[in-house]
Amino acid sequence: MNFTIEIEQEQDGRFLAEVINFPGVLAYGQTREEAIARVKALALRVLADKLEHGVKVEA
Repeated sequence: MNFTIEIEQEQDGRFLAEVINFPGVLAYGQTREEAIARVKALALRVLADKLEHGVKVEA
């Protein structure tokens, strides 16, 4: 499964990464790489939770 990630830099310098496939899955980081790593980890946790509870996940 591929995740579509959007990244933007906030006015305070932090980066915000959001997984488009999972609304509400977003994470901040001090660098682009940190934000991406955090949001990927969160997306995987959300995916695992959905699968565990029998929620259909579209690829």
